[in-house]
Amino acid sequence: MTSLWLDRAPNIETDEFEADAHYDEVVVGAGLTGLVAALLLARAGRRVVVLESRRVGALTTGNTTAKLSVLQGSQLQKIKHRTYQAVLDAYVEANLEGQAWLLRYADEHGIPVQRRDAISYATTVEGAATIDREYEAARSTGLPVVRSGDAGLPFETTASVRLADQAQFDPMDVLRALVLDLRAHGGKVVENVRVTGARASDPVEVRTTRGEVRAGHLIVATGMPILDRGLYWAKLRPKRSYGLSFRVPGDIPSDMYVSVDGPTRSLRTTPDESGELLLVGGNGHEVGRHPSPASLVDDLVDWTERWFPGAERTHTWSAQDYETPHGVPFVGWMPRGRGRIFLATGYDKWGMTNAVQCGLTLASDILGGHQPWAKTLHRRVTTPRAMAVGLGMNAAVAWEYLKGWTAAVAKPLPDQPPAEGQGEIGRDGLKATAISTVDGVTCKVSALCPHLHAMVAWNDQERTWDCPAHGSRFAADGTRLEGPTVRDLAAR
Repeated sequence: MTSLWLDRAPNIETDEFEADAHYDEVVVGAGLTGLVAALLLARAGRRVVVLESRRVGALTTGNTTAKLSVLQGSQLQKIKHRTYQAVLDAYVEANLEGQAWLLRYADEHGIPVQRRDAISYATTVEGAATIDREYEAARSTGLPVVRSGDAGLPFETTASVRLADQAQFDPMDVLRALVLDLRAHGGKVVENVRVTGARASDPVEVRTTRGEVRAGHLIVATGMPILDRGLYWAKLRPKRSYGLSFRVPGDIPSDMYVSVDGPTRSLRTTPDESGELLLVGGNGHEVGRHPSPASLVDDLVDWTERWFPGAERTHTWSAQDYETPHGVPFVGWMPRGRGRIFLATGYDKWGMTNAVQCGLTLASDILGGHQPWAKTLHRRVTTPRAMAVGLGMNAAVAWEYLKGWTAAVAKPLPDQPPAEGQGEIGRDGLKATAISTVDGVTCKVSALCPHLHAMVAWNDQERTWDCPAHGSRFAADGTRLEGPTVRDLAAR
């Protein structure tokens, strides 16, 4: 499952790891947040290295739909409902600045960008009420949104809201330019180095799979933070969603669309050598909690073929995003980091604007600058409504612990290997064990996520073991792919 963006991305030249080196800043994660922050710091004359456990753009940035929009489905009304008008105003201001920065950067570096309207739409009466609330929330911040019924799609809609002159692009074009720019300013980008821990000393000691490095500051830009300071794993809901690209005969809608009804449907186009491809996304779910993610991909294919006859699929992929209880990213100083460790997380599927504004915020925090929205967003105010959401999130996690452990100890591991592409969990003696067969190879690993020991679950679409508690994911052989854990599943 390689995304369209990663499949057609040119090779990005990176640097060698240097153990025991000292930097002004170490950035963990070579996605949009980490690279923007690193570039801004390098431009200021700082010695910066970005450490990436896989490859540049391997996770959310390289698997996004890459909509650079401040109208974000129903996000604005959600933030207003769960927080205050001042928080919503700061959020929109930050996203506008993130959008403007990236558009300027793309123009300066010759990165292709398509300007499109962003449209949130509904297909039900209940969804139309959500559109009304989104329209009012957007208008309250000064965004020039327009409400209408028809969204210009091949199916009936009950309501829509439009924000003109937003943008879309290929995210790997941006990441490649950022890496080249960062290295030209003396920064380094190192792939295939996993950060496993850090000590908030002076300097910060950063442990990796290939040795230690030291830094004045550490920025954790890894989706879910890989350091447990601040208990962010208890404040974030990991969600997985799916993306597909299609060649479609005839005309296709050219704007950027996202539904406010469930199941979510996201639409945009992208240039291709044969014309325009249609990108369809949606069917998000909590990581590790759906019995068959493959059925969700099949559902997206069926939906696309129904409304766009003759659609021919070219790519299928997925991405992981993290939702905060109040809908606003966590960004800034990490608790117990002594002012030396920083984080950014919780973009809730809207990372193109949020990643940049968080990169701007982090660089400003370190360099002593001031972003007008940062003081408000740094406060991380917990309102009763946001607290209720957080309690619900953690109650669901507790249920997953109980359900997973009960199922694992209730049955022995099967005597025969699973069929190709399948995985099972059972009791192997006294040990909860996960067994799977992928590409003809059968692997047995511990069924316990090494983060906080929840029982993993099989993902039949991606052929991975996914943790339903906090979103860590592992290959069939136990290799860590993403999430808060820094360790692999133990071999059995």
